[in-house]
Amino acid sequence: MKSKAKAVWTGGLKDGKGVLDASTGAFTQLPYDFAKRFENAAGPGTTPEELIAAAHAGCFSMALSAELGKAGFAPTRITTTATVTLEPVDGKPTVSASHLETSVVAPGIDAAKFAELAAGAKAGCVISRLLNTNISLDAKLEA
Repeated sequence: MKSKAKAVWTGGLKDGKGVLDASTGAFTQLPYDFAKRFENAAGPGTTPEELIAAAHAGCFSMALSAELGKAGFAPTRITTTATVTLEPVDGKPTVSASHLETSVVAPGIDAAKFAELAAGAKAGCVISRLLNTNISLDAKLEA
């Protein structure tokens, strides 16, 4: 399995602009630029870190669903938000953390088993394994 996306950047770092395209067509001509990425500017567009956050949230949700299913629990809903932190480390912009917050409806599971499976999903998620950063998790079981 290989996934592909394309970035086209025109201009200098601070005055340039870029667009991103997914080979699947999930997004096309999605804008990104320096101000949005490093100055938190408002307006349309994204950042590479926002895309990483989306990938991490989606991957973790699927991994947790798999872990719950293997343990005999059928989740009815998993909602995950990932917050990726970009900050200077040794003078270079660095993704220093990804924090996962998840809320799960999974009938019949107790809190201890849920916490165990959530921790396993965090460690085993493909994107967690890709990231070389601090990954934290707040997992909440809903009634």
